[in-house]
Amino acid sequence: MQGDATELAAAIRHGSLSAAEAMHISLEAAALHAPLGAIAYLDGAMGLAAAHACDRERQTVPRRFAARPFAGVPTLAKDLGGPFRGLPVTAGSRLFERKGGEADSDLASRFRDAGFCLFGLTTSPEFGLSLASEPAIGPVCRNPLDPTRTAGGSSGGAAAAVAAGIVAIAHATDAGGSIRVPAACCGLVGMKPTRGAIPGGPSFGNHLAGIASELAVCRSVRDTALIFDRLSGNARGPVPDPSPADIDNGRLRIGLLTDTGPTYSTEGSRLAAVEDAARMLESDGHVIVPLAWADFEWSVAASGRAFADIVSVNLSALIEAAGLEESRAEPLTQAFAARGRALSASMLWNTLNAAVLVSHALWALFDKVDCMVMSMLASAPLAIGSFPSDHADTDLHLERMTAFAPLACLANISGFPALTLPFGQDEHAMPLPVQLMMSMGDEPRLLSLAARLEAEGRWQHRFPVAGLPS
Repeated sequence: MQGDATELAAAIRHGSLSAAEAMHISLEAAALHAPLGAIAYLDGAMGLAAAHACDRERQTVPRRFAARPFAGVPTLAKDLGGPFRGLPVTAGSRLFERKGGEADSDLASRFRDAGFCLFGLTTSPEFGLSLASEPAIGPVCRNPLDPTRTAGGSSGGAAAAVAAGIVAIAHATDAGGSIRVPAACCGLVGMKPTRGAIPGGPSFGNHLAGIASELAVCRSVRDTALIFDRLSGNARGPVPDPSPADIDNGRLRIGLLTDTGPTYSTEGSRLAAVEDAARMLESDGHVIVPLAWADFEWSVAASGRAFADIVSVNLSALIEAAGLEESRAEPLTQAFAARGRALSASMLWNTLNAAVLVSHALWALFDKVDCMVMSMLASAPLAIGSFPSDHADTDLHLERMTAFAPLACLANISGFPALTLPFGQDEHAMPLPVQLMMSMGDEPRLLSLAARLEAEGRWQHRFPVAGLPS
């Protein structure tokens, strides 16, 4: 592991470099990696001002500085999600202008309280409607591991920035796999928390019927655990690093799914990584419980429909409420908005009811198992341009996304926490991601199991973190 945010924070805390020096180095890295298109908006002056304020606090109020686990660590917000003061979010769309910048959301305030120094926004597809981050307004975001391939979406810019080492950690959102898919594409750790665990106020609210969560893309499980603990619930503050020892002494039942059906078949190397991960946990004394595609087939289909209907209705309502000039949006965005307007109240009710039944179906599976281990992606990251938005066929677009990440929406529609991490690499040196899913509120054991897999050392980051030795 070539560094993470925890290590960078320790270097700043111990005086190996100042927060201002760390910010200067991140800005240099951002310029060096500009062709990746990871950053949609950059404000170096904002970042340096925050870093200098952090250095002053270290000198004048050291106890307050020490209480911030990520004090001085440069980071980036996503160009979609709860607002960050001074960062003009456009949701990857020409329907919004980059001006102003609202007051912080509750989550943004927690980011700052944790000590992060923000200096820009990462690239997102228009309104987060894609598993690639290639908005028409630009830039096109590329995968640092292979620039001919996508970094994923909709938090693709965040994942590319972290994988390239521009920053060690970055804000991300997930309504249909948008944290986990980019993390899987770029060899990172990405967790979608339990529904309701992360604050959405005061104005971001429940605009996606509860399917969206915010957190971060990270280079390590310990960073994921620390930022989750700092941002979630009552924000209790730092906790010890997760480790395999945190798992209960009793054996866990590990549900293993190595089949995604004939329609959404997954490459053999990716399914082999899933099976390897489960067998590794079995070697620790846990029990493998085979799961079948038949256990998930209805829920996967229902989750896809629910995602499509919820985002369509949300988009049409947003455009109407804000008085936006819809004709300036990308053709695919216009088509999703039209789809939302055409959805009747009874159809939407059926969708929301189906989402509840998806949750119920997964609860029934969690009566049999404690954790599910499954694939995150069906293939290696796809080529740039694989998810075009210059057409109006929403069904085709949704089918392409499901084929790429068949099991991504399950956690969003059901509300359960899920995490992806790399567990090896394929013949092209691209990551082999594994997805773990646990029952509601079981992030501690989820993170501990992930830490156990991470400890195998099956993946090494390609780029060091800016400010840390390579």
